[in-house]
Amino acid sequence: MAGSRATRLLTERTISWRTAWTLARRDLSARFKGLRLLLVCLFLGVSALAAIGSLTGSIEHELVARGRQVLGGDVELRTWQRTLSDAEMKALASYGTVSRGYRLQAIVRKGDLTAPVALKSVDAGWPLYGRLTLQDGRKVGAPPEGTIWLAEGTAARLEVKPGDTVTVAEVPQKVGGIIASDPETLSEGFSFGDTAITALSLPDRAGLTATGAMYRSAVRVKFADPARDPDAVVDTLKHQFGDAAFETRTRKAASPSTQRFVSRMGQFLSLVGLAALAIAGIGIGGGVSSYLEARRSSIATLKVLGATSRDIARVYLLQVGAAALAGSLAGLVVGVAVTPLLAHALGTLLPVEAGFTFSPFALLTAAAYGLLVALVFAAPPLARARSFPAMALMRARVSPLAARRMAWALPVGLGLAAIAALAMLNAAQPLVTAGFLGGASVMLGLLALLGSGIRHLAARLPRPRDPLLRAGLANLHRPGAQTGALVTALGFGLSAFVLIAGVQTSLDANIRKSVPDRAPDYFVLDIPQDGAQAFHDLVEREIPGATAHIVPNLRGRILAFGPKDHMTRVADMKDIPDEAWALKGERGLTYSAYLPEGSTVTSGQWWPPIWRGEPLVSLDEKFAQSVGLKVGDYVTVSLLGVERTAKVAALRRIDWDTMGLNFVLVFSPNTLADAPHKLAATIQAPPGHDGARLLPRLARMFPSSSVIETGTVLGQARDLLDQMSVAILAAASVAVLAGLAVLLGAIAAARASRTYDNVILRVLGASRGQLLTIQLVEYGLLSLVLATVALVLGSAMAWAVIVKLFEFDWLPDWPRILAVLGAGLVLVLTFALAGSLPLLRAKPARALREL
Repeated sequence: MAGSRATRLLTERTISWRTAWTLARRDLSARFKGLRLLLVCLFLGVSALAAIGSLTGSIEHELVARGRQVLGGDVELRTWQRTLSDAEMKALASYGTVSRGYRLQAIVRKGDLTAPVALKSVDAGWPLYGRLTLQDGRKVGAPPEGTIWLAEGTAARLEVKPGDTVTVAEVPQKVGGIIASDPETLSEGFSFGDTAITALSLPDRAGLTATGAMYRSAVRVKFADPARDPDAVVDTLKHQFGDAAFETRTRKAASPSTQRFVSRMGQFLSLVGLAALAIAGIGIGGGVSSYLEARRSSIATLKVLGATSRDIARVYLLQVGAAALAGSLAGLVVGVAVTPLLAHALGTLLPVEAGFTFSPFALLTAAAYGLLVALVFAAPPLARARSFPAMALMRARVSPLAARRMAWALPVGLGLAAIAALAMLNAAQPLVTAGFLGGASVMLGLLALLGSGIRHLAARLPRPRDPLLRAGLANLHRPGAQTGALVTALGFGLSAFVLIAGVQTSLDANIRKSVPDRAPDYFVLDIPQDGAQAFHDLVEREIPGATAHIVPNLRGRILAFGPKDHMTRVADMKDIPDEAWALKGERGLTYSAYLPEGSTVTSGQWWPPIWRGEPLVSLDEKFAQSVGLKVGDYVTVSLLGVERTAKVAALRRIDWDTMGLNFVLVFSPNTLADAPHKLAATIQAPPGHDGARLLPRLARMFPSSSVIETGTVLGQARDLLDQMSVAILAAASVAVLAGLAVLLGAIAAARASRTYDNVILRVLGASRGQLLTIQLVEYGLLSLVLATVALVLGSAMAWAVIVKLFEFDWLPDWPRILAVLGAGLVLVLTFALAGSLPLLRAKPARALREL
């Protein structure tokens, strides 16, 4: 009955989709036997993308949900080197409760022990939201007058505990507690030193906010009406005070730098996951090909009964589509389920404790990627099965399935275009995304060519005398060998491992060795103008042979730029490009009679040492190019509320690698010398010397000065690098797992022919040990090829990233790189042999009966 019904169904000229599904469902195993490789590959790729998208969405949601606690208010106004005016304070206070504070660098001292800190001074109303947690478990607010909260690192360095007394700018402060967690840490951004918190009055009493000193005033407001829109309040304040030099932030973007980092890191990891899914696609193509090869007789029977090529395509497209949908759904479920576990495992690596947030868009995107990749890689084998004649299908293994390229070019092309469009639609940085997609495509294409070349080379190599070696080598180029696919799939993942290890070790070596050799040991801020000579003498006395470089240090904001009669106001710009970062907020300014060390004039000319003419300025050439500035144009800056305009006299190429006091804008002395300001300095100590003696004496002689230790900053950079490496390595691991799935799929696809070969060898007298040796030779040679390809490609890409992109020295740690690569190869070899063991257990008599 079933056969006659199928015959009736096939008598129609073209069967309907419903009929096709009836046939497909009958032939499709409930456990998807034959399509499990497709299921596994899609499951790995989609689950990785779903987990990355869900975790990124959870972090972003948490940052927004905790915006008030992170920012410490609903709206914040920041100003440099001044406090808000009475009018500004009154306008802000009209919206609710206001809290004032200072942010600046300072030195905390206990006897001869010193610790540079990021000082935060707050009023009695702080924090407006949340509470500060101390290590003894207390939830506190602002410290009382004369009390300071210290970070654990600072307390350990000064060897103090709660109840001890320290000094800040020669003002005694009692240690009231050790900070465990500060709700505003994220909003403060990158800091030069551990945080220390004091009462608001300390900076004023200690002279740390004197005219010209480098400090930032922060004023926050807690709305009386919680439903008030903070963006509308900011727009009102900007309209009321025009170009007033204050920066604004709201609870909706309490930590822009963190949100930007999370977004871009999530995008990058998603792209890595997409590349891993592309690797899994190779397994999908192989799995579908194997499945259709096993269905030759079924396809031939359907064609003999009258099924058209379109009918065949519909039936098996529905089968493959059902398996792809099942694999994608399983990947989504697992991706969502592991997100809380992943957040818990990463723990301190995340900027906030991420709860679980359901992100429908991220899940739909992951599923769309999975189904599109399945379409791209399943289309060629489906086209082959669709177009092959019934008689050829009846020939079993004599002739492989083949099809005209045009039969599958359209669906593959449309699928690839849809993947690229979806990636660009989700791109926070379209150019980066386009570059990544292009680079990954080129790399996959190159690996495919290498795999094909290696297979052909293996066929042309002289045959070894040893029969076991000869058999192992022959397996690399035998009909149906998956050498090319395996080199592509596994080579990509292992190359990614080498790339990550090369970049990480080179950056780490630069941070530990090259950068400290070039960078100064200390940056010193807020040196009085009349203290330059005393500062030089102190440095020379305490660190003989040290080099101290002193420059005027001011801070201002670019208000307008361009030709004199057609200047562009920064406030009118709707979108500021990333390259024009100097337009965003206040920046360091200086003046000099001479060209700064490490700079080269590329356009225009430097002013004479004694210049009394029109105010002049020199700009960084890259910044000038980003905003279209050229020699002869003008720039207007706001400095302590006073606008100053200067003509662009020269453009400079700045050697930022010196890590010294480099400024985007350098003015002629007659432009800024009359403005209240202090000095900044760098100290380069000779090898083997440190500042153990200098810092205490510096704190006594210049109590209002502050110090930034380069070593602390570099340590933070290394920590950030390590955190990023962990995340990228985890994403790259998915590519390796996908490659391993392809490997196991290739072994399973060749199971019948491999079993036949092994049985013949067993009949001829080969032992299981000899068969295992053949497998070892085959996969050992494959591993050697993979190691060479991964080492060459991964190292080349790492070199390009380090030397061309970051412009650092190429200093890889080869033992670590080889260790990472070796671990990956051991994993590949282990999986290969484990997948081959069932073939060795085949009974010759039983296998011969089934042939």
